[in-house]
This record gives sequence, C-alpha cells and structure tokens, in this order.
Amino acid sequence: MSIRTLDDLLAEGVSGRRVLVRADLNVPLDKQTGAITDDGRIRAVLPTLGALVEAGAKVVVCSHLGRPKGAPDPQFSLGPVAGRLGELLGAPVRFATDTVGDSARSTVADLADGQVALLENLRFNAGETSKDEAERGAFADQLAAFGDAYVDDAFGAVHRKHASVFDVPARLPHVAGRLVLREVEVLSKLTGNPERPYVVVLGGSKVSDKLAVIEALLPTVDRLLIGGGMCFTFLKAQGLEVGTSLLEKDMVETCRNLLERANGKIMLPVDVVVADAFAPDAAHDTVRVDGIPSHRLGLDVGPETVAGFSAALSQAKTIFWNGPMGVFEMPAFAAGTRGIAEAITKADAFSVVGGGDSAAAVRALRLDETDFNHISTGGGASLEYLEGKTLPGIAALEN
Repeated sequence: MSIRTLDDLLAEGVSGRRVLVRADLNVPLDKQTGAITDDGRIRAVLPTLGALVEAGAKVVVCSHLGRPKGAPDPQFSLGPVAGRLGELLGAPVRFATDTVGDSARSTVADLADGQVALLENLRFNAGETSKDEAERGAFADQLAAFGDAYVDDAFGAVHRKHASVFDVPARLPHVAGRLVLREVEVLSKLTGNPERPYVVVLGGSKVSDKLAVIEALLPTVDRLLIGGGMCFTFLKAQGLEVGTSLLEKDMVETCRNLLERANGKIMLPVDVVVADAFAPDAAHDTVRVDGIPSHRLGLDVGPETVAGFSAALSQAKTIFWNGPMGVFEMPAFAAGTRGIAEAITKADAFSVVGGGDSAAAVRALRLDETDFNHISTGGGASLEYLEGKTLPGIAALEN
C-alpha cells in the first residue's frame, strides 16, 4: 500500500495554502443540554491540525455528526464542536453555518495563515451520502473548491463511500493524516503476523454485527472470548435457556456451526448477571449460564467469567477488544466490562481497543487510556479492516 502522508505534504510547504481536512468529529452530545459528553475524537485529530497550523496553512475542517437526513437539523450542528476544538487548539475556530454555501465561502475566504475554520455538518447535504455518483460528485466538487490539498484524518469514516471521503481525494492532491496513518499501522499488525498468543475479545449486542469478523478471525486467533448481549445467542446454540435476554433466533444455527468449527478456540461466559428488567435499579443477581431463569434477562458477564477471561488474557502477547461485556452505562452491570478492560491493561501484550462502544467504555469507566497501546477511533472501520475488506477512504488515498 502506497499512501502519501501529512509529512510529505508539510515537506512541500503549506504556508498560505488552503488545506481541506476530513476529520471525524462525530462526538456524542447530551440530548438535554447539547453538551459534548466525550471529546476523544476531537482530541484524536489535534496532532494533524496542530502541525498544519504551525506550518502556516489555512485549515478548513469538515466532518459529519450523527445521522441527519440530508438537510439541516439543529440537534446535529457542529457548533458546539467548533467551540471545543478552539479550546483544545488554543485559538478560536471560525465556524461556517453551512457546508458549501455563502457562509462557508466567506469563512474560508477570510482565513489567515495558521487559522482554522470548521464547516457545518457534511450530512446536512444529501450529496455527502448519496449513492448517485453524479449527485455525490457535484457535492465533492463544491467541497474540493475550498482546498489546494486534502488530508483524510477521519479513520472512523474510511469504510464509507461518501463524497468527502471517497470523491474529494480524486479532485485534490491527497495525503493521510497522522491519525489515519497510525490506525492503519496498528491494525496491519493484527492482520499481518501478530505475536502469539493472539486473543480477541468481542462483545456488544448482536452476533450479526460481528459475524464477518468472527469468520475472518477464527483461523488466525488463538482464543476468541465472547461476552455482551451476543453471547446469549451462542449459549442458546448450546441448548441453554437464556430467558428474556437479547437473542437473535435466526443466528442460532450459525453460532452452532461456528462453535463446531472453532476447535475449542471460542470461550463463552460461565456465569452472568441477570435482572428482572432492563433498568439501572432492577433487582439482579449472578447465576450460572445453565441456570438462567426463563423470566429474567442477562445484562453482564459474571465474576467467574471475568476470572476465566482474565486468565486467558494474561497469557496473550497480542489483544484486540471490540464491544462491552454488558450494559456498562448502568453501574450495576458495568463490572464485567471494567474487569476485562483492567485485565487487558495488566497483560504483557500489544493491546488494541477497537473503537465504538469499547472506547466509550474506557472513558466512561475512567480507565487510563495510556494503559492500552492503541484505542481506535473507528469501531466499524476497524472491524471491516480486520475482515479484509477494501475501505473506500483508504483506497482513495492510495497512489
């Protein structure tokens, strides 16, 4: 893979040039107050933006936030992000109240060397996500007009064939930002020749979301530890009662086949925390997986499971973790996720957290991010990379 990097662009000189940066500023917002609840993705792009500012570029940042329907929607405005980005950069960030309209054009035109502008949410324009190549291309033309060069530093979006990710690089000299480069370097270690034992921990709610990565990883991993809501479909495949726990009935046979093919590589929970209801204050206790009551649902893995999984992780030299072990947002059902995360940090291993809810859990549980070798900013992108898929945003950067 041959991709030009930010350092290549900086070596050519960017002082006075407009550099369009596709960032992933899709941060979670509090539904009541609109405040940013986790600024991890903003902080992740700072090395790239800081280098461009220091080199005197006129930096034009674009991103999506949430899933608006191709038209302006105030609840998905990037306005709060512009404020936080300015705080982190230590200088005001100019905010355009549209993406490619009058405000964007005047904001970009008024930029001085070393200044940063943020365009409004890309997904306020139907062309960003359109499957019609002409519509997507027309929007890409408008975006590309704001840059003399393009930097992709939005790893969380590289698996999307969107205008700002796939079409703009064809219209401008293009390079990978520092975050994208780091993500690809780290994930290539997992798909190349990882140091063994190689242990993968998968959680989250649905087997169907992780089926492709399970299929891809089974031949290469030494152990595959499965928790979260998805474990109940595997337990059902073993003929166990799972009560009212999350269950994908149409995936039971698939899970049965995976268990047969796994040659003992797959480890499932031996105990779970069951509750009367999906609520933070629901009555709950821990039971063996062969003793789940028919009227209760599992919301976390139990302490024996944490101990068994931790023992497997303690032997690992390479670890990849994607997906929480339970409903970590509720304190009563966070112990499994916390226990596994802490076991990963204690292992003498190269550890990668695969973005999404796993990264959110690390921050929500106030764990030290530096205890992991890498926390990905792209949950879906990291999984698709490990599946061996071609990621449109990466393909667009290749020379």
